[in-house]
Formats: sequence, structure tokens, C-alpha cells
Amino acid sequence: MPPTFSTLTLSRRDNGILLVTLNRPEAANAMNTQLGLDLMALFEDFSVDLDSLRVVILTGQGRAFCAGGDLKQRNGMTDEQWQAQHLVFERMLRAILACPLPVIAAVNGAAYGGGCEIAAACDFVYASTEARFALTEVTLGIMPGAGGTQNLPRAIGERRAKELILSGLPFSAEEAERWGLVNWVVPPDELLKATLAIADRIAANGPISVRQAKQAIGRGLQMSLADGLAFEIEAYNRLISTADRREGVLAFNEGRKPNFQGK
Repeated sequence: MPPTFSTLTLSRRDNGILLVTLNRPEAANAMNTQLGLDLMALFEDFSVDLDSLRVVILTGQGRAFCAGGDLKQRNGMTDEQWQAQHLVFERMLRAILACPLPVIAAVNGAAYGGGCEIAAACDFVYASTEARFALTEVTLGIMPGAGGTQNLPRAIGERRAKELILSGLPFSAEEAERWGLVNWVVPPDELLKATLAIADRIAANGPISVRQAKQAIGRGLQMSLADGLAFEIEAYNRLISTADRREGVLAFNEGRKPNFQGK
């Protein structure tokens, strides 16, 4: 994992938790080309090197999570330049979706456009009461192009997603929780604490188990029930020969917490 990025702040916490903070507060963490490249590089690297990490938390610096695409940078772009930049964003989105580790969004403020799409691409979302969401692309003569038309309907249902995407209407954290995009809404000063608490609980579990379960859920939802059940068993069987499986059973019988090594 590269040690530094110009638009991201990385903080490695205990238990293999990585806190990734979008760090362009002067631009409400809007997505410019470099931020797209940095997120793409970070998450693509997880496909080949987990670096003993177990959970990733994604949040924003300052008052915003991510205000979407940086329209100041985009102002005056040629069609070719616009398309080249968007290819970076597409690849970034696919890298987040393909991350083998659980990815939790801690949405601290505005998550508009691409910021909402990043949150929707994470495995689940905790949000501050000050968070606001919107997919406003149609108000600019474009449309969501980083998974918004795919991940939002999967989270909140087709009819609600159509209402929000076709209108560009903003919605609150409480509405996002009620509709299924957000798992929990907490006061701003409790957001990171709450997100770290669930990350700690996940990180304490068998890391191979967590990764296999995540994959089985994500892949299974794209299959028929019969095919999903078959995929689940393939994922399950991968765990039988692991040292962590033996350690988990032994620790239970010895009345202690397991010491999972990811092996």
C-alpha cells in the first residue's frame, strides 16, 4: 500500500483498521482527477496486497464527505478531456466495489453526486445527522455515471431511486436511513466513534471468513437462489482447512477469545 497520497489521509488503527479521509476540504472534498487517481490506486492495491488490513473506513475532512465532481476543474474541458477523466472515476468505482475488505462509509456531511455514489458503493454506511445526500447530475445535463443508477436502486428500491435520480432532489440522513441507504444516523461528534466500534467488531472476526462472506453476499445477489447457494458452499468450503477455523472452535471450547491470524 503506498504510504502517502496528495488528496487522501491514511490512518492505520488497531486491529487492522484503515481510516481513509478524503482531504480536499477547501473544495468540499470534490472529486478532481487526482482524488480519483488516488482512490483508484489505493483500492486497486487491495486486490493484490491486503497488508494485514481487515476493515477500511472512508470519510471526509471538514464539513463535507464529498461534494461530487469538481466542476471548477471540469469548466472548459473538451469532450475528450471530460471522457478521459470519467474513465478514471469509473475505474475508481470498480476498485471500491471489488475491494475484498469490508468498506464502511462514515458520511460526515454533504455527499452529493459522485460523493453519494461513493457512499452507495461501500458495503454499508453510517452517517452524521448533518449528512445530506443527492444525485444532482441531471440538473447539469448529465446523469450518474459512477454506479448511481445501479447501487442506489439496489439499496433503496427502484421507484424511490427513480424519484431521486430523475429529480436531483436532496435528502437527509434520516431519510437515507429510513429508505435503506444508511444503516445508522448518529450525532456528528459520535460518528467516528460509532463507525470504529462496528469496524472493531468486524476486525475481531475471522478475516478470511469476513472476506468470503462479503463475496458470497455480493456475488449471490447477482445470481438465482440456486446458483447463490452453490456459490455460498464454495465460499464456505474454502474456510474448512484454515487455521482460523480450527482456532475459532478451540477458543470457543476453551472459553476465550479467538486469536485469528488470517491463515
